[in-house]
Amino acid sequence: MSVKTALRVIEIIETYARERRALPLSELARLLGVPVSSCLALIRTLADLGYLYETGRRQGYYPTGRLLAMAQRIAASDPVLDRVYPSLVELRDATQETIVFGKLSGDGKVVYLDVLDSPHTIRYAPVAGEFREVHANSLGKALLSVLDTKARHALLNSYSLTRYNERTLTSIEAVDADLELSRQRGWFMNLGESISDVCALAWPVTLSGETYAISVGGPVYRLEPRQEECARILRAACTGLEQG
Repeated sequence: MSVKTALRVIEIIETYARERRALPLSELARLLGVPVSSCLALIRTLADLGYLYETGRRQGYYPTGRLLAMAQRIAASDPVLDRVYPSLVELRDATQETIVFGKLSGDGKVVYLDVLDSPHTIRYAPVAGEFREVHANSLGKALLSVLDTKARHALLNSYSLTRYNERTLTSIEAVDADLELSRQRGWFMNLGESISDVCALAWPVTLSGETYAISVGGPVYRLEPRQEECARILRAACTGLEQG
């Protein structure tokens, strides 16, 4: 029951992030797909703790600044992101493209730990906390590359390799061949294999014995012609982090 309640709280936060407006109790319950009575209990608890407030009688509820303040305090003390953030900023400024920092989750997917947006209006715009399948993701490929063959194949065999479009690699043999090519050229790439008009280059980085990866992502038309240049900058950033 406690796990289910925790999930509901996260869903409330994500609903406000998506809707970006005050929500009456009945509408929030509808969006969450839960009974009004259950939603009311959660809303009252969050309001009592200072995370939500009523914008006006019968006008609905909205998050207070307490949620943002807590998130900022947590993020500021992240032991890994605190170390890598300056390098991610430098990489974003040098490439002018979106930078993503991630690692493998417990169930073998890529989890985005941090995202720095490109300054361009047209840009790749993922969100920290998202999960991606490894076979169609540049970070995933970089992270697969550090596993031995047995562990890599076990991970890839643990789920079906989803076909997102005609470019997606959907067999272990195809993934292995792509990884070998990537090692030789010096970067791991997702060229429209999950989102047709998005390209991303990635490289693994080891910090305190843990393996992470960093990617540079953007529109295919802008990043593909610059892949060698961006890969060189990316590898230098990863080397600097490992030696720092």
